[in-house]
Amino acid sequence: MTPALRVPAELSARVPVEQRGPGVDRDVVRMLVSRGVEVAHHTFTELPRLLRAGDLLVVNTSATLAAAVDGWIGHARVVVHFSTRGDDGRWAVELREPDGRGTTRARAGGPVGTEVCLPGGVRLVLDQPLSGRSERLWWSRVSGPGVPGLLREHGRPIRYAYTERDQPLSVYQTVFAVPSADGAGSAEMPSAARPFTARLVTELVSRGVQFAPVTLHAGVASAEAHEPPYPERFVVPEASARLINAAKAGGGRVVAVGTTAVRAVESAVGGDGVVHGRAGWTDLVVTPERGVRVVDGLLTGLHEPEASHLLMLEAVAGREAIERGYGAAFQGRYLWHEFGDVHLVLP
Repeated sequence: MTPALRVPAELSARVPVEQRGPGVDRDVVRMLVSRGVEVAHHTFTELPRLLRAGDLLVVNTSATLAAAVDGWIGHARVVVHFSTRGDDGRWAVELREPDGRGTTRARAGGPVGTEVCLPGGVRLVLDQPLSGRSERLWWSRVSGPGVPGLLREHGRPIRYAYTERDQPLSVYQTVFAVPSADGAGSAEMPSAARPFTARLVTELVSRGVQFAPVTLHAGVASAEAHEPPYPERFVVPEASARLINAAKAGGGRVVAVGTTAVRAVESAVGGDGVVHGRAGWTDLVVTPERGVRVVDGLLTGLHEPEASHLLMLEAVAGREAIERGYGAAFQGRYLWHEFGDVHLVLP
C-alpha cells in the first residue's frame, strides 16, 4: 500500500448507517471479504454464513469515553482529548485547536507547566511528553473530583472533520462495551465491532461461533501524523485465554474483531504459542516481521491507509492480499472510517 494513497472525501462515512434511512440497523453495512488474494463483496448480515462452527471471535469490551472537553489557555480556546489513564492517576492528553466547524485541528504540544482551565473550575497542568518521539500527547495532572466525573458532565465523543455533526455517546458504544469501574475506557471507539447487533450475535452463537472477550483501552489516534500506537492498558481474562487455546486446538479459526483485539491477544501469547491470562500495559506493534502467533483472521474497519494499521493487516494476510483488498474497496466505493463499511480477512 503506497503512502500516497488518500481516501476521497466522498468515501468518508459522515453519519452512522442507521441514520441514513428509516428501518436501517447498524449491521446494514457492506463487508469486503479477503481470502488470500481473492476478494468478494457481502453485507455484514452475512457474517454468520461466512464463519463456521468452532470459529471464535475475539471482541474488545472497552467502553468509549466522552473524551473531548472544551478548555482555555488564557483567553485562547482549546479542546482537550483525554487519551489514557496512567497507573499514577495522571492522564495522557492531546491539546487541539477548534477549527470553526465543530471539529479540531492539531496544535503544537506543551510546554511543560502549561495550564488549561476546564469546566467546573477544574485545572489541568501538562507534566511531560508521553514519548520522546513526539510531543503530541502529554502526561497531565488534573485538579478536582476526577476525570471520569468531568467527562460524564462536560465531555463529548471525539470526532474529526470527515463526520457531519456531533453524535450522542451511545452511537460510539459497541454491543460488547462494558463500563469500567475505575472510569477507564477508550478515547476512540473500537469501531470494528460497531456493526454487531444483539440479533446478529444470537445468530452467530446459534451456529456454533464462540466469543472471547478481552479489553484494550484505545488511546487517541494520530489523525494527522499516523504515529505508531502508544502503550495501552489491556486485559486478557484467563477464561478467554482458555477459549482461544481450545479453539486453536480444535481446528477453529480465531478471528479478532478490530486491531485492538489483535494487539491484546498477541500481547498475551507465550513463546510456545499458548495464550495466557494477562493484564497490564502493552507496547506491542504487530508488523509483518513480527507476525501473528494466535490470530488467523481479522474483522476491521476501513481507515486511512496509515502505517501501523496496514502493517498489522499485512502481518495477518500478507501485503498482496491487503493491496488487492484495498484496491477493491476503492473501486467498489466502500465507505471509510468508524461509521463506514468493514473488511473481513480470512485465511
